[in-house]
Amino acid sequence: MTLLVTGGAGFIGANFVLDWLAQPGPAGRETLINLDKLTYAGNPETLSSLQGDARHVFVQGDIGDATLVARLLAEHQPRAVLNFAAESHVDRSIHGPEDFIQTNIVGTFHLLEAVRSYWGALEGAARSDFRLLHVSTDEVYGSLGPGDAAFTETHRYEPNSPYSASKAASDHLVRAYHHTYGLPVLTTNCSNNYGPYHFPEKLIPLMIVNALAGKPLPVYGDGLQVRDWLFVKDHCSALRRVLQAGQPGEVYNVGGWNEKPNIEIVQTVCALLDELQPRADGQAYSAQITYVKDRPGHDRRYAIDAGKIERELGWKPAETFETGLRKTVQWYLANPEWVAHVQSGAYRDWVQTHYAHEAAAAGARP
Repeated sequence: MTLLVTGGAGFIGANFVLDWLAQPGPAGRETLINLDKLTYAGNPETLSSLQGDARHVFVQGDIGDATLVARLLAEHQPRAVLNFAAESHVDRSIHGPEDFIQTNIVGTFHLLEAVRSYWGALEGAARSDFRLLHVSTDEVYGSLGPGDAAFTETHRYEPNSPYSASKAASDHLVRAYHHTYGLPVLTTNCSNNYGPYHFPEKLIPLMIVNALAGKPLPVYGDGLQVRDWLFVKDHCSALRRVLQAGQPGEVYNVGGWNEKPNIEIVQTVCALLDELQPRADGQAYSAQITYVKDRPGHDRRYAIDAGKIERELGWKPAETFETGLRKTVQWYLANPEWVAHVQSGAYRDWVQTHYAHEAAAAGARP
């Protein structure tokens, strides 16, 4: 049996590939065809442990390349397609939205067309058992007020950034292909993931990397933006469960039940680093916290109600935020080579330019 995974060299996709192939029993013996464009955030080094493993077939390419996707489907005959491929960083979408439109909307359209053609030619059990699992985000739902109930699967879409708008569009396309063509799709909307192999432009890995380098820890605005946090390995287990037992056409919200303001996240990271790798001068890492100008249209609060996936599929996260964050910090401390290799070239230049501009705009700490 075979799965086609798109975006499988990115943060969540690569964790899923590693996690899937580590499973005991028949699942761990399946072949994964891993299609990834290898943009700045796609890191094949994350998958280096699979080098020479016949279960992992890596193909560099774009989900928008309909000819390539059709060839992979015809050649490998996967029983399911899992779509992780996406441009996913809000700040980058603000500075350059076109890539997000092309990958998240146009790319998803081309993928859907190729999968629809492939599925339409299947027969019997191969046709009835086939699934397309589309991995999306809670950001499509917009922003919540302090007292608002958490996002459920029926919450109205109100995206507020080019990133979330492009993901919302892709979700709508996936839904339409189910209702129009009968394509057996599953959609998941997850909260903020964190964990090993996370590209250090996102909050938690950026704080770890900057803290260890003695650099400022940039916090947007007042730092009181609230997010729900999901350990990436818990997300992987949720996706396995949705693929196994989810009902075609359904949406499942995946969250960690961990609402935290950003400044608390940063302070907790600092406290863990104080414990696990103290600064040479004896000072607390929290002294490096620097407030910067808030980004345009910054959503104030996200919160996921993950009750449906627990009720219907029996899934809930295994990690608390405390256990997951400790494992994450320990992983970064144990893997400085991986961090050093991704902190180069276009990534480094972008982070330096972006945060230097925001810090200058912010002026003094509030």
